Amino acid sequence: MISVDLFDSTHVISHDWASVRNLLVMRLDNIGDVIMTSSTMRSLKENLPDAKLTLMASPGGSLAAPLLPWVDEVMTRRVLWQDLGRLEFDPAREWQLVETLRDRQFDAAIILTSFNQSPHPAGFLCGLAEIPLRLGESKEMGGTALAHEVAAAPDDIHQVDRNLRLIESVGFEVSDRSLTIQIPEVAQRSVSDRLNQFGLADDDPFLLLNPWTSCQSRNYASDRFAISARQLAEITGWKVVVTGVEKDRANSSELLKILGEWAIDLIGATDLSELAALIAKARLMLSNNTSTMHLADATRTPSVILFSGTELESQWRSRDNPSILLRQPTFCRPCYAFTCPYHLECLDIAPEQVVAAGLELLRRC
Repeated sequence: MISVDLFDSTHVISHDWASVRNLLVMRLDNIGDVIMTSSTMRSLKENLPDAKLTLMASPGGSLAAPLLPWVDEVMTRRVLWQDLGRLEFDPAREWQLVETLRDRQFDAAIILTSFNQSPHPAGFLCGLAEIPLRLGESKEMGGTALAHEVAAAPDDIHQVDRNLRLIESVGFEVSDRSLTIQIPEVAQRSVSDRLNQFGLADDDPFLLLNPWTSCQSRNYASDRFAISARQLAEITGWKVVVTGVEKDRANSSELLKILGEWAIDLIGATDLSELAALIAKARLMLSNNTSTMHLADATRTPSVILFSGTELESQWRSRDNPSILLRQPTFCRPCYAFTCPYHLECLDIAPEQVVAAGLELLRRC
């Protein structure tokens, strides 16, 4: 086990890592977390062009894989140490995963984690699977679960830089730190055809509204989102494309009623690649702090983000697209809660503020 000071890195790949030909990268969280690995995946492929890169991701995170052309294969797994009570206690299932990884004969595993996660359960799994090189960042220095253990970065570092910092620690060179995705052509064609059905030509401008997340604590009031989007539509003359997953439809009636004839309803009608294609085509996106924020960052789409107090902006915010984050200061920030125990005071933003932010971005762009 070695501890590495990243900031003294000379970007000389160690002999062991330079010889890797079968690489496992583990990121077992949600869609947005996997999207935020794009610069890491790209950098790994640039440094190891002959290596096979396998991404191990959760069922949700795996949906982002088609947007990451550097990934050669995806292993979809829900793992016990990041489960939220859905998996039953089943040692045989866990041992089967060990055997699956052992059979794949990986040369190395890179374990990507957030600031509050431990790499040691995944490292222990990979050790049992006889993967010789196991790289992770840890606040809990010590032990043998990791072969290369990097001291933890400050908590407030951006997640993209946290990922890149890890691979830089063993000498991989990073030429571009920005998020990038590649949208499949079939998704681009599908989106163009869908918009054409609503009377929008390929070059016609539109606003995109993605008003829901999976966490109540991150959701700006949908009626306020609708009012904001309608006012922007009336000012610009542009239609509002509304996106979301199928379960969001249960909460959509009032929003669609407020938008009226300005709405193009695509709720539950797109997969993730098609959603990315829509975001890339939009002139402006309105959304919450969720995966769409990272997609817009990767596609450089101007965005107004209603950023709740659940996280620190410095950890997750967009960096490369024109964007404005709106949030009220609150004593409880950051809470990291799925459900707000108060009244979402952090998202008490008037629609007029959202409209003003949107118009400011349109003026800039």
